[in-house]
Amino acid sequence: MTTRAPRLSTAPDLAAIDGLTSLERARRQPLMVGLFLPHQQGAWSPSKAPRRTDWSFAYNAECAVQAEEMGFDLVFALAQWLGKGGYGGDIKFRENTLDPFIASAGLAPLTRNLLLISTVHVLYGWHPLHIAKYGAVIDHMAGGRWGINVVTGYKDKEPRMFGLPKIERDERYARASEFTRIMKTLWTSDEELDFDGAWWRTEKAFVAPKPVNGLPVLVNAASSGAGLDYATDHSDLIFVTSPAGADPAKACESLPAHIARIKDMAAAKGRDIRVMLNPHVICRPTDAEAWAWRDQILAERDETAVGNFVADFMGGDQTSWKGHSIENWAVGGNVHLVGSPQTIVDWMVKLKAAGVDGVQINFFDFLPDLAYFRDAVWPLMHEAGLRNSQPA
Repeated sequence: MTTRAPRLSTAPDLAAIDGLTSLERARRQPLMVGLFLPHQQGAWSPSKAPRRTDWSFAYNAECAVQAEEMGFDLVFALAQWLGKGGYGGDIKFRENTLDPFIASAGLAPLTRNLLLISTVHVLYGWHPLHIAKYGAVIDHMAGGRWGINVVTGYKDKEPRMFGLPKIERDERYARASEFTRIMKTLWTSDEELDFDGAWWRTEKAFVAPKPVNGLPVLVNAASSGAGLDYATDHSDLIFVTSPAGADPAKACESLPAHIARIKDMAAAKGRDIRVMLNPHVICRPTDAEAWAWRDQILAERDETAVGNFVADFMGGDQTSWKGHSIENWAVGGNVHLVGSPQTIVDWMVKLKAAGVDGVQINFFDFLPDLAYFRDAVWPLMHEAGLRNSQPA
C-alpha cells in the first residue's frame, strides 16, 4: 500500500482570478470533466491484469492533485458497505475502501479548484443536522468547493449492517427528500429550526457557519421514476447510466431521449440541471493496442469477484444497470471508450451531441492512465472544442 505523503496542488487559485465558484466554472465548460476516484481495492475492474492502482488516501490524493493541475472540474467517489473479503475472489475485490465523506475533508487543503463531491448514504442512521453541520465544515475547509451525492442505498444487506430494515425504493426517496429539505433549511436559514416531519424531527436546530456559497452542490444518480423526481427537485448534477449498456455507439442512440426526459422534468420545475455520464477510458497510441489491452483486462477477470459483483448490483431494486453484460461488468464503468487518443475524443464529441453535459472518467491503472490522458487526449479535447482554457 502507498505510504508517501500527499502533495499540495500547484494549480493557481482560480476563484481568486475569475471570482467564480467551482460549479459555475464547470458549467461554463462545453464538456465538464471529472475523475471517479479509486477509493476501493481493485477500483472499478474485478480483473487480475497488472496495475498499481491503490485504494489508499495518498494514492487518491495524487490522482486528485494531478486532475486539478490538468484542469479537471470535479472528483467523486463511491461509498459502499461490504463484508469481509469485499466481493471476494483472489483479489478480494473492494474489501478495503475509503469513505468519500471523510476523504473529501482530507482532499480539501491539498486542492484549490476541484469540486469535491462526497457520497453519503443518508438513510443509514444519519440525522440531517449531522450532515448539514459536517458538510458546512468541509465546505469551509475547501473554500466553498464541497458537494454531496445523496444516495439512499438499494442493496438489501447494507442497511442490515446498521441494524436497519430494508426500505422500499419510493419510500427511500420520500425520506431522502425530507432529509434534503431539512439540510437546505439548516444551510440557508438564520433562524433555529423546529421541524416535525414523517421521519425526522428537530427542535431549535441550527448550523453555523453556513456553507461558503449558500447551498453546497447537490448531486444524485437516478433512473427510476422516484429517483428522477427527487433528483430533478434537488440536484445540480445528475449522473445517468447508459440504458443500452457499455457500447458507446448504442449509448449515443439511447441517451438523447433519456437525457431529454430528465431535463424536461427539471425544466417543468423551473430548474436547470447538468447531466453527467461515467465512461471507462482505455486509451493507447493506436486502436489496436487499446483493444488488445481491453481484451487482456477481460481475459484476466477474477471470475468469483465478477460473479459476486454482478449478483450484488443486480440483486437490488436499482434500474440503472440492467442493460449491462457480464463482460461489461468485468471491465468496469458504465460506457467503455476504447481506442487511440483521437478515437476517445471522437466518442466524447458524440456523447456531447447525445446530450451529455459532462463525463466522470475512470481508468484501469489510474495514475499512468491519467498521465497518458493528460499528454495525449487532453490537448485534443481542447482542439475539438470540448474544453475552454482556464485563466492562468
